[in-house]
Amino acid sequence: MMDKGLYQLPQAAPSTEPDLEIEIEDPERVEISSEGMDIILEPEEEGPDDFSSNLVDYINDNILTSLASELIEDYTADENSRKDWITTYVDGLQLLGLKLEDRTEPWIGACNVFHPLLTESLVKFQAETITETFPAAGPVKTQIIGKQTKEKDQAAARVKEDMNYQLTEKMPEYRPEHEKMLWGLGLAGNAFKKVYFDPSLDRQVSLFVPAEDIVVPYGASSLATAPRVTHVMRKTENEIRKLQVAGFYADIDLGEPSHIIEEVEKKIAEKMGFSATMDDRFKLLEMHVDWDLEGFEDLDDDGEPTGIALPYVVTIDQGTTKVLAIRRNWVEGDKTKQKRQHFVHYGYVPGFGFYHLGLIHLIGGSAKSATSLTRQVVDSGTLSNLPGGYKTRGLRVKGDDTPISPGEFRDVDVPSGALRDNIMPLPYKEPSSALILLKNEIVEDGRRMAGSADLALADMSANSPVGTTLAVLERSLKVMGAVQARIHSSMRQEFKLLSAIIRDYAPDEYAYDPEAGDRKARQSDYDMVEVIPVSDPNAATMSQKVVQYQAVMQMAQANPQIYDLPELNRQMLDVLGIKNVGKLIPATEDHKPTDPVSENMALLNGKPVKAYITQDHDAHLAVLDSFIQDPMTAQMIGQNPQAQSIMAAAMAHKNEHIAFKYRKQIEEQLGVPLP
Repeated sequence: MMDKGLYQLPQAAPSTEPDLEIEIEDPERVEISSEGMDIILEPEEEGPDDFSSNLVDYINDNILTSLASELIEDYTADENSRKDWITTYVDGLQLLGLKLEDRTEPWIGACNVFHPLLTESLVKFQAETITETFPAAGPVKTQIIGKQTKEKDQAAARVKEDMNYQLTEKMPEYRPEHEKMLWGLGLAGNAFKKVYFDPSLDRQVSLFVPAEDIVVPYGASSLATAPRVTHVMRKTENEIRKLQVAGFYADIDLGEPSHIIEEVEKKIAEKMGFSATMDDRFKLLEMHVDWDLEGFEDLDDDGEPTGIALPYVVTIDQGTTKVLAIRRNWVEGDKTKQKRQHFVHYGYVPGFGFYHLGLIHLIGGSAKSATSLTRQVVDSGTLSNLPGGYKTRGLRVKGDDTPISPGEFRDVDVPSGALRDNIMPLPYKEPSSALILLKNEIVEDGRRMAGSADLALADMSANSPVGTTLAVLERSLKVMGAVQARIHSSMRQEFKLLSAIIRDYAPDEYAYDPEAGDRKARQSDYDMVEVIPVSDPNAATMSQKVVQYQAVMQMAQANPQIYDLPELNRQMLDVLGIKNVGKLIPATEDHKPTDPVSENMALLNGKPVKAYITQDHDAHLAVLDSFIQDPMTAQMIGQNPQAQSIMAAAMAHKNEHIAFKYRKQIEEQLGVPLP
């Protein structure tokens, strides 16, 4: 305690003010008392210096403990709400037949085959979808926003090339991850992609996350409106340490991993043919939640808390219930604080809740029945070919009782009577034809349900109208077409997230150098166009597209003047996957005004011609009439197989000049040019 003023002037009169009592117990906390008035000086709590900082370092431990406890409880409730769905999925994995095992029932060595209905449908779906969604040229095309201009066309071409280059070259893991996603999608009915910027790779990534690792409340309708989205992650001690050193996770001692593997994880591993007894990795819960975080509340204009929950990403170690990271999950500067999306949900067939239905749920019962009937038929054939039965106790076979090989005769000791009186085989029947027919019917029903039934095109006439063929294709591919449309919509969301990241890290100025291999587009290019999948949601397969174009070509033959036939043929060749289309059908050069003789020469050679308003139409019409009426020209045209097309083009060109001549006459009479 000090009995003196804080400051004292040299020549000042003695102060009549009461003495100040200053008590310093904590160097970082000072208390000043004077006549009942207390002044406490404390250091202000240091807040996060960056919007993307880890908020764990600025929150009280008691608050973190309570937060972790509540969130883990919510996660457990969400996990229990999907218990029936996950049980059906896990049990159905066995129907893939990936794990071979010897059966001991009803006898050792009984048939253990699994009918490939489920596997066949899954492989077909994956093969058809990967070729449709990821062609060799790349999975992305662009769509211009607003009015189409030359500048936007050039920007769209640059963005398309840049995005396809990123997905095929800069992101080598994208296609394998996409194929794994399609396998999980067809199997479980759900698959997820996680899109984010990876600082260790210094680029964007899009990784496949299986359905069992994304836990969402049952009542949620979509990822955008879900109050919680939990990504269950397994990370090694070294991986977590790297993230802690990088500052992504809080530097907290987690001890040793719990080595506990969940029952669902154990069953999945066993069904896939692996032995899973323990896991030496940490189990982390990355929860994307809306939360009213104490100390970081949403404030109104008066600075008072509104009680509105804000979006955060909270990462918790489930074993120790310690919070490793809390980060804001909205764009800095966004006054509405809208939740940022990092996940894309791919669905096969919508169900009653958030989780969709897959092939396991749709045809799992058919695959199980087909497997049972197949085993019965095989076992029946085995018993019929190698029957068992009874023999009298006194009958002895020389050697042993092993099955008799073809052409082998063995000696037996018969106690009395004939040999047939001492042996009675059981009356096993041949494999039932009714079982075989029933199995085939079940398999066919399952294939139709899965949309993988083979088309009976051999039964159709070669002269069938294209419309009839298209109707048959559409009916047969209706289920697959709907699934493809859902995948197209989800890929559009994924590309929107990826393009936003690529756009943020794109250069401000465009500097394209083909020789240097720099294919980056500038940021303004991405602002003018929208990135969409190259797949067509209206046609699930190439055969369906080909039939559609054939129908258009038939219509073009009836009215060729209203169609751009070169462009129609280019698109048809693109659908067929023909390379170097530009060399097969060269692009039409821009027309320029020419003299009448050159126009007539072009007509004779079958090349396109065009009239312009600035030309001398009287001279052009006179030369054109002379060309048509010339006997030698008429004879040459008459011998040409394309005579009808040449004369039609000449008359159309003549009408163009007459129309322009009429327009110029009207303008001369009005004295002003027409718009």
